[in-house]
Amino acid sequence: MVGVVMQDVEIDGLVTNLVVNGVEVMAYVEAELDRRHPVRLLIRSDQPDDLREAWRQLRDDWATTTERVRSMPENSEHHGVDGEWSMVETLRHLVFVHDSWFRRCVLGLTEPFTAMGLGPPVVMDRADGLDPSARPSLDEVLAVRLRQASEIEAWLAEVTPDQLAKTAPIPDDDRWPPYAKGRTVRQCLGTVLNEEWAHHRFCRRDLDKLSHR
Repeated sequence: MVGVVMQDVEIDGLVTNLVVNGVEVMAYVEAELDRRHPVRLLIRSDQPDDLREAWRQLRDDWATTTERVRSMPENSEHHGVDGEWSMVETLRHLVFVHDSWFRRCVLGLTEPFTAMGLGPPVVMDRADGLDPSARPSLDEVLAVRLRQASEIEAWLAEVTPDQLAKTAPIPDDDRWPPYAKGRTVRQCLGTVLNEEWAHHRFCRRDLDKLSHR
């Protein structure tokens, strides 16, 4: 965009190589996000202790947001904003992330995905155990999330740097995520942690908008 006038602009998304008046600004944005959210530094660490602390902080953030939505008008957890997922849909997506990137990629399991999980359309259309008609309540999703969190916590409690550096034991088939093959265990775990952080930010952003209506 050249010769434009932009005022009161908000950009929210996956942005790279953004140049404003000759200045690449994303390094500044990323540094500011790290300052505001130090958990991002822990998420990028290769040390098990840092990853354990990152997971604890992410879980605490979601617990706080869950308490918040319970204090909002009834069914706020099922309301999306501007075409985005609702809080329940967001949590269902994280159920799917756990199944695909942790159980499948980190643990090497071949079990079907949890039925209530919410993945991309290309996955929802396949017979991988997902139920496109699922409409779980907040408490039903949270019960699954608690079980999944316990699974990650038990694994993190024992993991070593050498184990993190190994190639992920991804099953040799065409199930999701196909582009994960060749990645390390650490990289696959990083996807889980990054998804937790990013989607919590999206959820909190949208709850703010709901609160202002």
